[in-house]
Amino acid sequence: MPERIEKVGRYQWRDGSGEYDTDEVVVELPVALSYNGISHAVMMTTPTDLADFALGFSVSEGILSGPQQLLGLDIVEREQGLEIAMEITAGAFAGLKDKRRTLAGRSGCGLCGKESLEALSFTPAPLPSTLTIAHQALQLAQQTLQREQPLKAVTGGVHGAAWCDPDGSIVLVREDVGRHNALDKLLGALCRSDRGQGFVVVTSRASYEMVIKAAACGVELLAAVSAPTALAVEQARAAGMSLVGYLQQGRHAVYTGDHRVEDKK
Repeated sequence: MPERIEKVGRYQWRDGSGEYDTDEVVVELPVALSYNGISHAVMMTTPTDLADFALGFSVSEGILSGPQQLLGLDIVEREQGLEIAMEITAGAFAGLKDKRRTLAGRSGCGLCGKESLEALSFTPAPLPSTLTIAHQALQLAQQTLQREQPLKAVTGGVHGAAWCDPDGSIVLVREDVGRHNALDKLLGALCRSDRGQGFVVVTSRASYEMVIKAAACGVELLAAVSAPTALAVEQARAAGMSLVGYLQQGRHAVYTGDHRVEDKK
């Protein structure tokens, strides 16, 4: 398996002088996802937690309804990168062929390769409303997230996605050079576990696709450290999701579903 960090030489200039040294930078490489022998997507990905990534991508994109439809998975090294070869049930594969599309992905990619405008209209089933958290839980998650990101601590070049319990304690974190990939890795890990109640925090803006991916996996509340887009707000409202933006020290804004966030008694 390729390394996730690579040492590179550099010339570093600071305060009027410079020197040659080395730096540790995050690795990104092409990872192809194939289903029953058919290539479907190629994403630029950090080579960590790839089984989680494959499952999370598959469920959040509506290819699989859950881990029970994933029959097998192999990670194969290819000359240009990696292939995640998945075997899925006949029903899931038939559904994939019906809505066949090709993604030419990259780390900032959101809707690459959709074949028609109609392909953007996917909205998950409305979410339940079982979660209630305090504003202080969001602040606790924000305060502790950075120290729960080991890859970011070394390279400074990755996004993170975290699952937090209702009091804001971080339970699980996944990292990747791409914000969508980090979220897919987290969602894949959650699909395999008995996660209980909680919410997701991401170290990025909240885009349309981040909302759709989270909603497809039953996430009731998505909090982002940066701004949401207008379409993300619209889709969160349609899905019945609570969407939080600008989650920073001492502040955050609830754009939809504020009934799930309340002042601590």
